[in-house]
Amino acid sequence: MPALIIAEIEIHDLAQYENYKKLTPATIAAYDGKFVVRGGEAETLEGDWQTKRIVVLEFPSVARAKEWWNSDAYAEPKALRQRISTGKMIVVESV
Repeated sequence: MPALIIAEIEIHDLAQYENYKKLTPATIAAYDGKFVVRGGEAETLEGDWQTKRIVVLEFPSVARAKEWWNSDAYAEPKALRQRISTGKMIVVESV
């Protein structure tokens, strides 16, 4: 069953985040993933959600998404992102 990783990111260093954005796509593709949303404009339709940057990734399964998240390939970009931003991230089964 497909899986989505959904992240809300607040960037603290825009210049370094540009470096992160260059490092990440190849790591995602290596685990059969793809971007569905990558920081496009977001508008709150209900509630008081004050969105930051939204990113949605799609993988063939939760297991494959977690393999990417824990991979050596993503370790360096992940550490960079965690230094220059704060965020929330979930993985969820899709339909």
